[in-house]
Amino acid sequence: MSAQKKRNFQIEAFKHRVVVDPKYAEKTWTILEHAIKEIYNHNASGLSFEELYRNAYNMVLHKFGEKLYSGLVRTMTYHLMEISKSIEAAQGELFLEELNRKWAEHNKALQMIRDILMYMDRTFIPSTRKTPVHELGLNLWRDVVIHSSKTQSRLLDTLLELVLRERNGDVINRGLMRNIIKMLMDLGSYVYQEDFEKHFLEVSADFYRCESQEFIESCDCGNYLKKAERRLNEEMERVSHYLDAKSEAKITSVVEKEMIESHMNRLVHMESSGLVNMLVDDKYEDLGRMYNLFRRVQNGLVIVRDVMTSYIRDTGKHLVTDPERLRDPVDFVQRLLDMKDKYDKIISLAFNNDKTFQNALNSSFEYFINLNARSPEFISLFVDDKLRKGLRGVSEEDVEVVLDKVMMLFRYLQEKDVFEKYYKQHLAKRLLSGKTVSDDAERSLIVKLKTECGYQFTSKLEGMFTDMKTSQDTMHGFYTAVGPQLGDSPTLTVQVLTTGSWPTQPSVTCNLPAEIMWVCEKFKSYYLGTHTGRRLSWQTNMGTADLKTTFGKDKKHELNVSTYQMCVLMLFNNADRLTYKDIEQATEIPATDLKRCLQSLACVKGKNVLRKEPMSKDIVEDDTFFFNDKFTSKFFKVKIGTVVAQRESEPENLETRQRVEEDRKPQIEAAIVRIMKSRRVLDHNNIVAEVTKQLQARFLPNPVVIKKRIESLIEREFLERDKTDRKLYRVGYQYRCE
Repeated sequence: MSAQKKRNFQIEAFKHRVVVDPKYAEKTWTILEHAIKEIYNHNASGLSFEELYRNAYNMVLHKFGEKLYSGLVRTMTYHLMEISKSIEAAQGELFLEELNRKWAEHNKALQMIRDILMYMDRTFIPSTRKTPVHELGLNLWRDVVIHSSKTQSRLLDTLLELVLRERNGDVINRGLMRNIIKMLMDLGSYVYQEDFEKHFLEVSADFYRCESQEFIESCDCGNYLKKAERRLNEEMERVSHYLDAKSEAKITSVVEKEMIESHMNRLVHMESSGLVNMLVDDKYEDLGRMYNLFRRVQNGLVIVRDVMTSYIRDTGKHLVTDPERLRDPVDFVQRLLDMKDKYDKIISLAFNNDKTFQNALNSSFEYFINLNARSPEFISLFVDDKLRKGLRGVSEEDVEVVLDKVMMLFRYLQEKDVFEKYYKQHLAKRLLSGKTVSDDAERSLIVKLKTECGYQFTSKLEGMFTDMKTSQDTMHGFYTAVGPQLGDSPTLTVQVLTTGSWPTQPSVTCNLPAEIMWVCEKFKSYYLGTHTGRRLSWQTNMGTADLKTTFGKDKKHELNVSTYQMCVLMLFNNADRLTYKDIEQATEIPATDLKRCLQSLACVKGKNVLRKEPMSKDIVEDDTFFFNDKFTSKFFKVKIGTVVAQRESEPENLETRQRVEEDRKPQIEAAIVRIMKSRRVLDHNNIVAEVTKQLQARFLPNPVVIKKRIESLIEREFLERDKTDRKLYRVGYQYRCE
């Protein structure tokens, strides 16, 4: 079967030629033009929009799009010129109302015209890159109506006048303002900015510049800030009601600059009402307002923080250097705590817990607390007072609050090792006298110190508690083993203290009464018999005693006294009259301690179990003492404390300082050796920096002392100087031989 031939088909153009009426375009445009006029004249109800759409469609289809578009521009321009004249003719407050009404009508008409010319909008306009119908209508409104010579400036002046009236307290038609401003925004952000916003911001700046000057001359700081805050809120509210949201940042910036930034320094330092007065009077509301306003401007909070810091430092410096305040260490520390509480509350309530303000406060406290070299001692005395009596009857939660506050002050100390020295002394006295209000509180503070400074800081303190518990077990064993041999001898309670853990002083000789000495020797024999390789040394200056005493014929009292006071009083069992020299010779108590002891026994009203001749507050070597048979007290048990200063005297303080300096030497040397073993070679300045960094948690080492310790290590061959560079150190012979 043979293949079929391929056939090619061709479609030819329609032979019949369509003839268009030469006047078609003109006739059709006349119909459309009439319709546009009717729309603007509010007679659109009688129009057939379907027929009008088809006419516009056909004009574009038959290549008359250009005629249709140019006719639209011409017709709309004519009608808008008529509208413009109507708006210009409106008088007074009717001006904006007429503009708003005509704008609404124009938008409605524009919507109808766009619907009729939709086909042109979709095909002809994009292909010829002409302006779409709706945008064209807006542009013509802008150029013909808004930018007419008589309307443009009048519109701006009217809007600015209404804003001014509202600022002065008048009520304006915010709805009308919102519509007019929205019209400007609909015409384009550029129109809104150039025709209104730019001028609005300039006028506002002038207004607030004048008003702020008026306020600053007539108001105190607190009232000025209230007015500034109110104005700022008013502007933000104004934006939310009828301005562009983007204007908020701009207008608030104007208010901030003119009302806050321009007057910051004057407000902060304003006499009788500035920042310092607010701090003194705890004006939390005013301080909070200042913080919130100043944070809005550059460097605002820096000024507030710097003034606050300067004032706190000056106040703190006066507090820690005032001789009157230094007389009472407990009151001294309490004032520091009250001051810290005051500013913590201000930062919390007024400054939004701002970390930069908290850091400034901490820095200030660290600065002035360390101006007083006795701050570590006073803080320890404060703790001693609280743990002896101040926290009696207080809940555990409140105890923790007090201890946390103490730890806060402790963190500010640069000489934490000095605090440790005093704290150990005071803790020892509390434990040995049984005067602590709570073992739990004592241990809680030690845990806090351990957390803050590490195990090494508290190991000896924990050892003191261990000794107290061990001593109880030892005494139980002593009376079980030796009790029957003691008979009616005085009851003895011994605390065996580990050397090194306790702040024991060199043993001082004191002749104990024979009956006491016998029991002590019994205990010594028992203890050394049960513990090999140990040595006991009696610390008579740290003990206490209870004496049953009879005054006159039958007045009996139990006296709680120190060991020294017991030795003195028991001399009067065999004598009615003793001179100072007699007592000193019989007891061999050191002169300073003996004078304090006799002063407390003879010179304290209500506790004077001895009489002194001649009668005076001071003890001298020519004094004579008598047993006071006429002593009376409403209490059976009478505690006679030793007359001792709550704080150390200057010589004692100097002695403590010297001991601390001696304790620091091996710590500095150990740090130097650790650093050099790690680095092998290091110059002098870097050694000083590294040692300071390692030890600053306990104390700030003096560079001069560091240098001396380096010299000492060089002498002992732990370090050696470089042969070419004298400031360079190397690990010495001792370590190279390891």
